[in-house]
Amino acid sequence: MTVSKTGLFTHRDCWKHEMGPGHPECPARLDAIEDRLLVTGVADALERYEAPLASLSDIELAHDRMYVASVRGMSDRVAEEQLAGGPSYQQIDTDTSMNAHTWNAALRSAGAAIAATDAVMSGELENAFCSVRPPGHHATRDKAMGFCFFNNVAIGAKYVLDRYHLKRVAVVDFDVHHGNGTEDILAGDERTLMVSIFQHPFYPYSGDHNPASNMVNVPVPAYTKGMDIREIVEMMWIPRLEAFKPEMIFVSAGFDAHREDDMGQLGMTEQDYAWITQRIKDVARRFSNNRIVSCLEGGYMMGPLSRSVEAHIRVLADL
Repeated sequence: MTVSKTGLFTHRDCWKHEMGPGHPECPARLDAIEDRLLVTGVADALERYEAPLASLSDIELAHDRMYVASVRGMSDRVAEEQLAGGPSYQQIDTDTSMNAHTWNAALRSAGAAIAATDAVMSGELENAFCSVRPPGHHATRDKAMGFCFFNNVAIGAKYVLDRYHLKRVAVVDFDVHHGNGTEDILAGDERTLMVSIFQHPFYPYSGDHNPASNMVNVPVPAYTKGMDIREIVEMMWIPRLEAFKPEMIFVSAGFDAHREDDMGQLGMTEQDYAWITQRIKDVARRFSNNRIVSCLEGGYMMGPLSRSVEAHIRVLADL
């Protein structure tokens, strides 16, 4: 029996985390992806994995120990208060809150990135997509924000450097928002290169300058079209990635730059996501032994989100 070379990592715990009625970062996002992959037959071509719980020592590769303890403490407190008839949510900031299931969901999300990394490094898979939530790229070393608690991609990158002793790991982030958390964790670590494109000025109002030589931030104004973004990728990302010669690539796969997603104002389409994914694959084929681990970040309109994830995975899996 031939094993698919593309894995899908997820876990039902990721559905249980939620931040209140009407919140855009909701469990229905994963349902939309699951439904789309099933109805299009893409799911049949993927090897499916249950995401394990990440260990605290793996989380602490990217996050401050006291911060990790505080997230756990808040989670325990929410569970206790809920049992006592209190509120079901603990507010972290204006747009981020947690419920009694957030801790486990966040450990599963990071665990997906780690398990996918192990499967790709062992040669069991060529690449993988982690269909998980909460997302991660706004979580800094010591702070939850922007719907994010633990930085899944940064944890994966630190893990593969630490565990497999790789010398060069790249992170590609095409979410509509700047991955300020990933930057906070990886800036100045010359074993990593992060290339990103994002709307600016826009939440989290950062990224308009490069704090370190291993960061390639490309802020673009609202209403930038997909073809312009492709040109930027070709001119600014690809030469840096090729010069860096990454041994593995992580993707912060946010699909909220889609023109139908009202979270942002960029003009990307499914075809643009497929094109970018192909360019990432080209780099991975040349330098990384095809090794790619992609983790879901943003994308809040169910139709464009699910179609864009499908397009992304089709390219990963050569479908």
